[in-house]
Amino acid sequence: MTAADPRPESFEDILAKLEKTVGQLAEGTAPLDELVSAHEQAGRLLAEAQERLAALKLKAEALSAQLRP
Repeated sequence: MTAADPRPESFEDILAKLEKTVGQLAEGTAPLDELVSAHEQAGRLLAEAQERLAALKLKAEALSAQLRP
């Protein structure tokens, strides 16, 4: 999300950023301070992805319950 775009990021956007960050960590070629920052970012992105996934699961369960006779 940017200041010009007030929409929250989608789950897919967060997951893509997480995958990119984990890829940077896996390479291990960046300076140590950048690796630490990437690790911190990965932790934040993972937490956000887990929160979004839990919220999406609740919505899916509620919709499923509405469709049951």
